Formats: sequence, C-alpha cells, structure tokens
Amino acid sequence: MTNQPYEGPHGAHDPYQQQPWPGHTPQRAPHDPRAPHDPHAAQPYAQQWQGAPQASTEETAYPRQQAYGVRSRPQPQPQYQGRGPYGQAYQQPQAAGGTAAPAATGTRTAPDGIPDVPLTAAQRARAEGRSPVIDPGLQPAALTALLGLLLSGAAAVGTYALVVPLVLLQAVTAAGWFRLNGMWPARQGIALGFAGGLAADAALLASDRSPAAILGTLGVWVLLTLVLQLRSHADPDERMYGLMATVASAALAIVAGGWLAADADAVSVGAAGVAVAVLARALPLPTPVSVVAALLAAAGAGIAVGRLTGLDEPGALIGAGAAVCALIGHRVAAYDYPSRFVHFTAGVALPLAAAAPAVYVLGRALG
Repeated sequence: MTNQPYEGPHGAHDPYQQQPWPGHTPQRAPHDPRAPHDPHAAQPYAQQWQGAPQASTEETAYPRQQAYGVRSRPQPQPQYQGRGPYGQAYQQPQAAGGTAAPAATGTRTAPDGIPDVPLTAAQRARAEGRSPVIDPGLQPAALTALLGLLLSGAAAVGTYALVVPLVLLQAVTAAGWFRLNGMWPARQGIALGFAGGLAADAALLASDRSPAAILGTLGVWVLLTLVLQLRSHADPDERMYGLMATVASAALAIVAGGWLAADADAVSVGAAGVAVAVLARALPLPTPVSVVAALLAAAGAGIAVGRLTGLDEPGALIGAGAAVCALIGHRVAAYDYPSRFVHFTAGVALPLAAAAPAVYVLGRALG
C-alpha cells in the first residue's frame, strides 16, 4: 500500500475532487493564442479545486438535488419547537429574509443535516428525565372549591337543590374527560356521557336515591355506547379508543351521581373537605408537604362541618376520605402536559367526581 493516488487510464484520480453533476456541460474559457500553454487549462474543475473560490454548500446542493429529484426547490417551513405548559404550539422565530432562525434546543437533526420532526414539550421532558405532569393552578382549585361549597350548601337545603350543582358537575366532567384524552371535538361522546349522568339523576330521584339506580344506569349506558360504536365507520383503532373514552366519560358522570345518593350530612362534610383539600394542594409547596396539608385541612373541615350537621368526629374521616379520592382525580387531570381547557374542566370536576363514591360509602358506614 502506498500513499500515491490511484493511477487510472486518464491519470491520477482524487476521490475528494469535486465532480460535475449529471447533465452539466462544463464551460471552457476562450483560448488565448498569446498565453503560454497550460496543461491544466483543459481541466476547469481541477483548476477550481486547487485555487479558485469554492461555491458554498447551499449553492451546489440545489442543482444536485434537482438533478436527482430530491426536491424541486427548498421551501422555508415553519418549525414548531413543541408546546408550552398549557399545550399551545409556539413557532420558531423568523430571521431576516423569511428563513427560520436556528433553534437552541428541541429539534432532532437527520444524518444528512436536514431538520427532522421537532420534539414536543412532553418528549423533551421525558428525554431529560423531567416529569410531564402540570398540576392545575390556583384558579381551577378555586372553581373546584366553589363548586364543592355549592354542593355542601345545597345538600343542607334539600335534595332538589342539590341537583343543580350536580348537573353542572356532570357536564364539566364529561367535557373535561374527552379533552384530557386528546379527543376534541367529540360532541357525540360528550353528549352521551352527560346524558348518562342525567339519566342516573332521574333514576335516583325516582327510586328515592337508591344506589342500585347508579349501577343500572351504568350498565345500560355501557351497552348503549357499544351499540353506537359498532355503527361507527371509523378505523378500528379509533373506534376502540372512542369506545373507551366514551365509556369512561359516562361512568364518571354517572358515578358523580353518588353525591345525590349519599346522606345529606355526609355530602355537606365531604364536599367541604374536597374544597379545602384542593385549595391546600394548589399552594406553592413541595408535593409531599402539600398532600399532607391537604389531608389535614380536609380532616379539619370535616370536623368543623360535622359539628354543624351532627356527625361530630366521624366528619373528620369522611372529609379525609373524600380528600384522598379528590387528590387522585386532581393528579389524573395533571398528567402529560394538559391544556388550559383541561385544567378548567377536568381539573375542576374530577376531584369532586372521584370523591362521590367515598362520601357515599363513608356516610353510610359512619353516619
């Protein structure tokens, strides 16, 4: 082996020498008879490689790409660098001349130098080992507390007064669950889930608030959802995904009717416990500290409201048990970079909807 270039039939060959692209006819300089004979004059590309200024990569890339059919003309495309904390896509800033400015982070680059699909905020967070969970803020917590206080006060007034805030809770639950699953718009599914909640309320009122009405309505609505999804013309994967989302939405709206089936005193205590627990959880504290503070606040609110309703000390257990389920619903509404709409629907309704079964069971056991 030697370091000499390969001697072919036409002389030495340099593998890094710039070659003409297909279909190009090299332009020869006009011959000057007065100039001395230059053996390299007939080799314009070798002369260009040795001393002439090189064309830039962008100038030479376009004819080669056009010859090989890669692309007809490079078009500037907007680069989306991901989503903000509430899911809005933000666009890469534009530099002078209409071209996109280079991004600092978040864009994968293919081996040939062409930018690939940009990373979303959730993908970038997972790649960096960060949590893709954003808890609902203080404003959704305030709305949850307001709705919980409405349930607590309406339960003290009467059964039919309790129906008004309960219907509002069921509507927000159905809409928030579909948006939390990324399915929007989904008017048919939202309407079906909300209708299931209304049917459960009507069955509870007709049966003197018997819990069997909730189970019967749930079974009927699962069967109705299956029939409707079987008639859908969507792809099998989309049909299955829509089926699961619709069943879960209807189940949550129906289960929220447990506030109507529970004892009135337990509803007052449990709803108050959820209200203060969600507010305490929204405080800017470390997660373990805020969870403990939320449970203690719910127990305290249960004792305070329990003394007003006659439950006394068992009110602490009802308030704390409702708070545990409410914090689970709060966590579900915070998963995978939810949008602002999710926080103001699922983040408001899921804590109260998830607490309804605990309030019913604890109210019957301790009341």
